[in-house]
This record gives sequence, C-alpha cells and structure tokens, in this order.
Amino acid sequence: ITVKSSNKNPVTAAGEEGDHPPREEPWKTTLKTTMVHVEAGEFQGHKVSLWDLLHSRYIPEENRKELLELYEAGELTLEQVKTVVSTIVTRAAAAERAEPAAPVSGPRAEPVATEAEPTPLHGD
Repeated sequence: ITVKSSNKNPVTAAGEEGDHPPREEPWKTTLKTTMVHVEAGEFQGHKVSLWDLLHSRYIPEENRKELLELYEAGELTLEQVKTVVSTIVTRAAAAERAEPAAPVSGPRAEPVATEAEPTPLHGD
C-alpha cells in the first residue's frame, strides 16, 4: 500500500509527458485547440492555433501578455482574442511585406518626421 505516492505525480517532476501536461488551465487548452485561418505571412494557406499565433514573432511580448491576462480574467471572449490576434498578425505581416529590406526609419516610412520639427528649442 503506497498512499504517499498519490500526492506526487512522478510525471510532473520529469515533465516528459509531452502533449498532455498535468492539469493544464482550461483557457490555455482552448487557445491551443482553437484553429484560425490567417492569410498572412508564414501562416498563409493553413490553419494555426490561436496559441501558436499568440506566440509567433508577429505578436510583441507585451501584447501577448496583455491578451492572455485579459482572456484568462474573462474580460475578453475567445472571439475577441481571435479577432485581435488575427488583425495584429495580418498587419504585421503586411508591413513586413511592404518594406522587406528597408530600415525601420527608412525614407518611405515618414519623410516629414525628421525635418518637420528641427527646432524644439523654445519649449520650457
């Protein structure tokens, strides 16, 4: 009779179970199983999970954290998360496609920005 072993799961310690980690948060499971069709960037032509989209290079870390917190807290619905994530990925991929080799502050980005306000001397 080994009553002690019922408290600790040896798989949790090893972390080698793979697809089904013990007691995953339901909201996390939902994000991993909800598939989205995004016609942008590397995801073009196939469905991808919301979780994968959230953790793609198109979503900045601060946005990802905020979205996950709001969704986990119940302040955003699954549909809202889906819409926001799809929009961010689509826009980021489009921006990437528009200027593939141009530097961030390239001449096409904002030609007026550098010369529009050269004299911020009289503000105090």
